[in-house]
Amino acid sequence: MDNLHSTSGQSHHSPGLRIVLIGAREINGNSSNKSATGNIILGESVFDTNRRTAQSVVKQKEVHGRQVAVVDTPGWWWHYPLGNTPELDQMEIRNSVHLCPPGPQAFLLVIPIGFAFPQIYKVSLKEHLKLFHDAVFPHTIVLFAVDGPYSREQLEDEISLWSDLQWVLKQCGNRRHVLNVRNRQDSTQVITLFNKIDEMVAKNAGSHYSVDSADGNALREKMEALVERASKRVAEVQTKRKKLKALIEGGKTPPTHLRIVMVGAQWSAKSSAGNTILKKKAFPVHHRRTTEYCEISHSVVADRQLTVVDSPGWFYNQTLQDTCAMDKLEIENSMHQCPPGPHAVLLVVGLASAFNASYQRAVQEHMSLFKDEVWKHTIVLFTRGDWLGVKTVEERIESEEGLQWLMDKCGNMYHVLDNTNHGDETQVTELLEKIEEMWAGNKDPYYEVDLGRAQQLEARKEVTCKMAKRIRQTTQRQERILRELFRGERHKSNDMRVVLLGRKGSGKSMLGNRILFKELFEKAWMKKEFQGQRLTSTCVKHQSNVAGVNISAVEAPGWLTETMTPDWLRREVLRSVSMCAPGPHVFLLVVPISKAFTDKDLKAVVDLLRPFGESVWRHCMVLFTWKDWLNNSSIEEYIATEGQDLKWLVEKCGNRYHVLTCNRFYDSYPVIEMFQKVVDMITRNNGLCFTTEENKQKVVQRVLTEEQWNSRQQELIDRMLKAVAQEPEEPTVPPVKMAASLDGAFIPSMGGDVPSEVGTFCYQRARAKVSEWLCLKFGNSDVTSGLGSTSTSASHVEKWDGSPLTDDSHQTTSWFLREKRTVKLDTVLCAKASTETQRRNSL
Repeated sequence: MDNLHSTSGQSHHSPGLRIVLIGAREINGNSSNKSATGNIILGESVFDTNRRTAQSVVKQKEVHGRQVAVVDTPGWWWHYPLGNTPELDQMEIRNSVHLCPPGPQAFLLVIPIGFAFPQIYKVSLKEHLKLFHDAVFPHTIVLFAVDGPYSREQLEDEISLWSDLQWVLKQCGNRRHVLNVRNRQDSTQVITLFNKIDEMVAKNAGSHYSVDSADGNALREKMEALVERASKRVAEVQTKRKKLKALIEGGKTPPTHLRIVMVGAQWSAKSSAGNTILKKKAFPVHHRRTTEYCEISHSVVADRQLTVVDSPGWFYNQTLQDTCAMDKLEIENSMHQCPPGPHAVLLVVGLASAFNASYQRAVQEHMSLFKDEVWKHTIVLFTRGDWLGVKTVEERIESEEGLQWLMDKCGNMYHVLDNTNHGDETQVTELLEKIEEMWAGNKDPYYEVDLGRAQQLEARKEVTCKMAKRIRQTTQRQERILRELFRGERHKSNDMRVVLLGRKGSGKSMLGNRILFKELFEKAWMKKEFQGQRLTSTCVKHQSNVAGVNISAVEAPGWLTETMTPDWLRREVLRSVSMCAPGPHVFLLVVPISKAFTDKDLKAVVDLLRPFGESVWRHCMVLFTWKDWLNNSSIEEYIATEGQDLKWLVEKCGNRYHVLTCNRFYDSYPVIEMFQKVVDMITRNNGLCFTTEENKQKVVQRVLTEEQWNSRQQELIDRMLKAVAQEPEEPTVPPVKMAASLDGAFIPSMGGDVPSEVGTFCYQRARAKVSEWLCLKFGNSDVTSGLGSTSTSASHVEKWDGSPLTDDSHQTTSWFLREKRTVKLDTVLCAKASTETQRRNSL
């Protein structure tokens, strides 16, 4: 065990120990076991592990003959920067060091073992440690909390996976300790921890972390003033409610049927709140996006008939301009789902993240989709009430200027909902009472919608659906004709060279990693939150050999939509082509579905590709990321709704487009589909890559004589006429749509990191599937045309096309537990595919 340590020399230690526990939560909401660690150290359940620690608390007890004081602190989110941590939590974390004067001798940074520790966790940690005025690392021990026995070898293996975790340990002088929180009987693990703290204190010349008493006094006064203002707000709300109740008691009878529309940011637990209000599972709730269309449900609750409309959420830090047109239309249309209009608009705001300037701007801009009168009918519905802990929502409001602005906009109408506390029926009843009180105080009984606008929205949706169908039919018809046109053609190739081009935050890096089946490109998770971090300003190239095919991917720097295309970016895009000499087979123009595609995006793409000439478009394909944002919508609906700019780009690329969810590492089929489209493009381009005029002089390429070109042209004309004659009237392939995904978390998990053994094996399995396909398509260096071609691999490709390759995560896990084994699947499958190809060639 890592805790093996001599217990001698305890007589030389300080008679008392002062310890501060710090740590954060994972994206799935799991705690860091800070409070449980404090209970193990003190040998008693003094910290509440059933609720979130929202206030720094000190507990003191004699342990192994020493007076030990332990301070538990609020945790932040590992994936959030300091600016996203509520000000109330920041104040409490700062106050923690003042609860154990003259200052703590040790900080225990509690990290649960067995989960990912990517770069953003390190950045988040560094930012949150700035809450303390002095250097913390010299007084810190990393404490790995585990749920069972854990050996030194296991710990070393875990640490070796994450370079950023190694950096943290290095800053702490490689001081670490493993604590089994399930084993309270083992006192040696606590004694050993105390010895490590004594050694650290001795190394620090017996000093403790210095505390500025003046800073502590100022902080205490600030918190006291905040509590006083919160009490004043409570009194104001109570006074207002009494007046509104008097109107109802005076004879203004509320309607028995209440119409409610819910709006708010994505991952604010909006759909969960709707289910809590209706007391049933009316709206799907998962970890990713669930609501891409307005959904309506009804129920009878507390003797009232309710109609609740759930609407698509926007990104909490995204401007209205950045929100895609499909979402804007649906959000605006939400008010028209319960004519003649809703009695109440519930603006849902999650309490687990700060209502900072970007969040406030997003709310203000998206609420402008409605008329100004909407605020008279709006109640702010705070979700994640459990995040408050012992704090009140009024304290939270008084700690953030943005929330105070929000209260002014809606007339101080707000309510807190804890979606995890299903047994508390009073929270829903009280909300309905507040809606009735707001109704009583309003001159207009409901938010009146513009019926003319409703007709316009409906007509636009109808036009969009027709356009989407036309795009789909055109694309499918073109694919079938081209497949017939180039049937049987082959081109020798062992390489595939790709250039990734797109705006910042489009998912280029994750796409590159998925193409190469390796974590090579540095993923800028939450790039918009960590504004201070260095952004990629040069091209990055990585390579991988998958099934004998050398795949090279070059990621060009992204652009910002609000700025002009700089000259340095133009130079870098030019350099991207030379980095994959003699030239790329495909330019993947990466477009995130979760954001709007603006005229500035189109201008940037055109400007950056203009130096390559018109021929470059023959090698371009639009690659849409964030497929899960679509849910039950088709990609063609997104293209049609987004407008002429995106439609022009797709047509300019010859209607070649594909859509991927970059973090679904276990789903190999979309990657196979993408590679198939790239192979089709290579075939259509007669096996040639894109080459600049300069490179053309250096590279000897296959050149056809005029007679050969004329012969080829006539052959292609004959094939095309035959293919058109065989075309059906209507397309036979239905649109591909996504199954419903999630809404319970606060941000999307775009990382694709797979820390668990199950995830790693599933990643290998997906790679193996793609490897087998590449072996079949590139086997014997033959690149053939599309699916269903007459090449030797045709029937096997059709088998891929017809089999369900999209594994659900629970199916994957059970499969892994049932058939776990350690073999190089891609090698085995490639050998199998190669043998099969040779067998068919011999027939």
